[in-house]
Order: sequence, then C-alpha cells, then structure tokens
Amino acid sequence: MEKKLSVNNLVVSFRTPAGKVQAVRNISFDLHKGETLAIVGESGSGKSVTSKAILGILAGNSIVEGGSIIYDGMDLLKVSEDDFYHIRGDKIAMIFQDPLSSLNPIMRIGKQLTEAMLLKGKARQKASREAFNSTLALFQKAMVESSAKGDETKAEELRTMCRNFDKFEFKHIALEQEYMSAHEAAVEVAEAIEDALFHIDKNAFEDEKYNLNEIIRLTKQVGNDYVVCGRELEEVNRLAGELGKVSGGEIRKKTYPETVRILKGIKDIVSRSLQKAEPDFFNMGYYIAFSGESLPDLPVPELNAFLRKYTEEHFMAQFRRYAAEALAYSDEGHRVLKRKALELLQEKRYVFQAENLDKESCFQTARELIKAVEESIDKLEIVKDSVAYTFGVSLKSDLQIYFGGIGKNKKAAVVHAKQQRKYDRLVQRGKKPSWKVPPSTAVDLELAKETILARIDRMIDHYKELLDGHRKRDYDKETKDLITFFKENASGVVLKVTKTMARYKALKLMEEVGISDTRKRYRQYPFEFSGGMRQRIVIAIALAADPDILICDEPTTALDVTIQAQILELINDLKAKRNLSIVFITHDLGVVANMADRIAVMYAGKIVEMGTSEDVFYSPAHPYTWALLSAMPDVETNERLEAIPGTPPNMVYPPVGDAFADRNKYALKIDFEMQPPMFQISETHQAATWLLHPDAPKVEIPKAITDRIARMKAKGGASHE
Repeated sequence: MEKKLSVNNLVVSFRTPAGKVQAVRNISFDLHKGETLAIVGESGSGKSVTSKAILGILAGNSIVEGGSIIYDGMDLLKVSEDDFYHIRGDKIAMIFQDPLSSLNPIMRIGKQLTEAMLLKGKARQKASREAFNSTLALFQKAMVESSAKGDETKAEELRTMCRNFDKFEFKHIALEQEYMSAHEAAVEVAEAIEDALFHIDKNAFEDEKYNLNEIIRLTKQVGNDYVVCGRELEEVNRLAGELGKVSGGEIRKKTYPETVRILKGIKDIVSRSLQKAEPDFFNMGYYIAFSGESLPDLPVPELNAFLRKYTEEHFMAQFRRYAAEALAYSDEGHRVLKRKALELLQEKRYVFQAENLDKESCFQTARELIKAVEESIDKLEIVKDSVAYTFGVSLKSDLQIYFGGIGKNKKAAVVHAKQQRKYDRLVQRGKKPSWKVPPSTAVDLELAKETILARIDRMIDHYKELLDGHRKRDYDKETKDLITFFKENASGVVLKVTKTMARYKALKLMEEVGISDTRKRYRQYPFEFSGGMRQRIVIAIALAADPDILICDEPTTALDVTIQAQILELINDLKAKRNLSIVFITHDLGVVANMADRIAVMYAGKIVEMGTSEDVFYSPAHPYTWALLSAMPDVETNERLEAIPGTPPNMVYPPVGDAFADRNKYALKIDFEMQPPMFQISETHQAATWLLHPDAPKVEIPKAITDRIARMKAKGGASHE
C-alpha cells in the first residue's frame, strides 16, 4: 500500500519558564493512501503537537529535537516556509477543534471559502508548468538513449515524437482554456439571469440596460465555444441578438414579458450546457493538432470514446511502448549509480565513528555522500523515493545539531550549574524551595552521533533492499502514471481560478458537505450558523484545494452527540469519495470505533499501543488502553465508568520508566526503572508494556473490558473471533 506520510522518531519540546517540556518523545507511524489513522489519548498526550508538526504550525517556543516527517520526497521538518506554502492547505489540510475559532467572525462565509482558492491559483499554475517541462525534458533524454542506440535518424524521430506530444499538450491546454472561459461565462450568465428574473418578478429590476448588456456579453462568450453549447450554439447566439434589440432601446415594463422569454431561453440552453460531461481535451488536442479534420458532431461521451480510439491508434500505443523502454533504461542506469552510492556510503561511514568527530572531515565527506545519493535518484519515478530525496538535508541537519551542540553545551553547563548552586544554597539555609532545578538543556552528543550513523545506515539498508530486487517495478503501470502526471500538470497550468469560478466551486463544496440553500448561506456570517453547520463550513474550506491528506484535530469535541455522528459520517463519506488519507485526533476512543482503519494510542508524548481498529478494540494490550476503554460510555451496561486515577506526569521532569506507571495498578517494579520497548504482538499490532515480556507475570484484561468485547462480538462488531 502506498505511503502518503511517514513520521519517524519525532521529538518535540517546548521552552517554558519552568524548563523544557518534552511534548512528543520519539514517535513513529506511517499513513497510507485512503487510510484513516486515529491518534487517541488524554489532553497533553502530544496528539495535537504531532498534527501541528506535520502541518508546520508549531508555536514559536517549540523545539524540534529530532526525527523526520516525510511527504512526497520532502522532510516537512526541513523545508522552507516558501516550500511549505505549496503544501499547507493544498496537499495537507486541517480541521480544527472549535469551528468558530477557525472562522473570521466579521467575514462572510463565501469570502472565507474562496480566499485561499484565489491566493494559491497562480502559485499552483507555476508549479505545474515547471513540473511538466522538467519531467518531459528528462523523459525525452531517456527515450532517445534507450531506443535510438546511436541511430541519429531514430533519435530525431523520437525527439519529434516528444515535440508532438508537447505540441498536442499545448493544444490541449489552449482548448481547455477556451472551454474554462466559456464554462465560467455560462456559470456567470446563469446566475445573472436568475437574479434578473427574480428582480423582474418582484418589480424591482434596476439598471436594466447595464445588467442586460452584461448578460449579452457573457452569452456571446458562451456562444464562442462549440464544445460547451454543442448543437445549440446558433440558438444561443440568436437569443443574445434578440436580447440586444430589447436592451438597445428604452426599456419599459411593457417589454418585460419579451425580456423574460428571451432570458429563460438562454438560461435553459446554458443550464443544459453546464450539465454536460467534460470533453477529453487531452485526446481532442491530438486530433485537432494532427488529424486535419474538424471534430465529429457527436454527444460528449461518444466523442470522447472516438477521440481516445483515434489517439491510441495514431500515437499513444507507440508512445507508451517507447516510454516503458525509457523508464526501464532510466531505472537500469540509476541502479548502477545506486551501487556506487552504496559502496561510498559503506566506505566512508568510518568518518562518523570517531570518538571526537572532525568538523571539516565530516562536512566534506557528507558533501560526497549527498552528491552520490542525489545522482542515483531516478527522477522519472512519479512516486518519489523519500529516503533518498531527504537524505541530504537530513544529514546536514544532523551534523549541525552535533557540532552546534559542542558550543551550546558549554553555555548550558554554566546555566545549569548556576541554578543548582542557587538551589543548594537555599537548602543549606534550611529553606525548602518550591521549585526544582530544570534538567540541563545540553545536547546529548553521543545521541547526536548515533543519529548521524543511523541516517547513513538507513540509507545503506534502503539501497541494499532496492538493489537486491525486493522491489519489482511495473513499467507499463508507471508509464500510465507518468502520462497521467503530464495530463494533471497540463491541466494545472490552465486552471486559472477567477472569482466567478471560485464562487461556483465554493457553492458546490457547500452542497457536498451537506449545507442547503447554498446561495443564501454563501452571504451569511459565521454567527448565523449552528455549531454543526460551522464545522461543515470548516470542512469545506479544508477541501477547497483537493488535499491528499486531511488532519482532523478533535473535530467533534465542541458538538453534541447527534451532530457528532453526522460530522463523522460526513468525514467517512468524503474520505471514500475523494480517496483521502486522514489523521483523526481525539481523546475519545469511542468516537473512532466505526471510522478508523488503525489506531495509535498516545500517552505522555509516546505511542504506547498501535494496531488495527479490531486489534485495539478486541485485543487491547496496554493498561492505558484498558483504562480508556473502561472510561468509554456503554449504553448496555449498568456498571460505573472507571476514571483513570491521578494525572499525567510533569514532562519538564519526564519519568525514567514507563510514564503511565504511577497511574497503573498493574505496574511492575521495572516500570518505574526502565521504559518498555514496543513489543510486537502480531503483524499489525504492537504495544509498549512490560506485561508483554516473556518473563512478566500473567495479568488478565479487566472483566469489565472482556464483557464489553463479548457484547461487541455478539453484535457482529468484529470480523474475527
């Protein structure tokens, strides 16, 4: 299953007057395409900090002390804010806990829905153009080298094929631009006619000449495009001419019946046009550019089928064959470079093993390794090799932490010693200070060195796995993916978002999230909506850029139970419809019972249990998970809910052992002395508790939970016994 996001050994702390608070402590998880991962835990467990780290919106006093967050070949902890601008909202969007705090109270809902679409439109066009041109240049080079094999005539034939591909893609872009312009005008004229008819009916039509001339202008723009209007092209232009005669003279109420007739005629044609399927501009571009014939007069579905068949027979079948050969050739060449990079990584690893690292040697060696890895990356792979892409920036960051820590540690030692002396003086005077000496902020240089070596070892292991043939590439499938990539980026170039199109999309989004009477609601303010409706608006805003990943940070906490169920159902429906990957954050384990594919249970900044929904609900292994399940309301039992005793630990002074030990009635002696590792229970299930150690005493799951599991199984909640 394709990974959309990978969080590896993430460590986040915060500077506070009391000292450094360790909020997230070395957590790792993957999010797969189309999956819902629920992160569950009490307030302060690090759930929201994790989500904000993914989105790059941590508070100013935060310290990202280690780890990586990998998305689309980038480490989100290392990218610049300019690069994050293209990710935040576009690729990764977020729904926050309180919908009212997420909305501007003095701005109409419609403007809040369209603002981001308009702001990001140009940036998206530029990125699409750069991606298309750079990838096509690499592709042409690989195609010539793989199939021509020194034959210059064949090489020129292949270059011509790529130029033709570029040419009909350019035609595709021009056709789509014309269509979008006409389609936009059709949307606008339909709305303008609806407003005009409403005001005529209410005897309140003002600025008649201006408004009718504007409708005529837009109607003629629609009538310039055969693809939009089809066989009704002449009729819509004739009606625009009739409306011109009406608006050309003095407009009186006696002319309104004639005006209404013409307006309704135009609106009927435009409305039918807007309901038509969108033409296949990619294949239409080839047909118009190279066939020398006019488009057949066919309904859109039949026209699309005809165009696909024509392009396939005359160009695409051969193009795909050469493309698959080019991808195989590129892969083979980069496998050679991967072997060289692997050898260099293994040969130079010793530089970072010295007792005291030499700064000049380390940075010089790092530059050699980074260059070798970057040269070995096959940039024709649409699904990026995230380990290789992020190696360079991550290794540089690791080295800066180590060598920066050498100087920082001297200052930290002075500060810590000063605080300790002050504390000791007070104790000697017989006073009992109300404060504690915060732990030193010194960088653990040994740990920093281990991180550098682990980074290199991960790269070595990754390339060994690739070169040992564990991953087989399907070049035919990758060719289809590459052509889809070209199509999507060509479309991205033409998708200029105007105010009218943004409004049209906003109204559609409002309908999609279950808001009725959208035109009226579009002009309202947030205070005019109920809590559930405001959350639907926030969801619509999050979906405006068609993101890959949606982070839901306790989106139902501020809502009543009935509305909670509706919002959860809506999120599930949107996930299925849009193939979204979702990170769902909540303190209520019961909320995610019917929507999570996998669940990560967090406590005191660490993941203490992770598994599928069935693993966690039907075979819970960690005492904290037992406690959460015991506190979960159940309408079928009269037993009193169990509150978790005590409070989470003060993470300025994180415990040496298991952070849950003080609140855990099943705690062992070792829980207070050493943190438990993550024990593997099954292929999908793991938990960090010493109770899973082979030498640990046998502890049964509490009866209240086993009874609840039995009831859930009896109701058919589990797919397995």
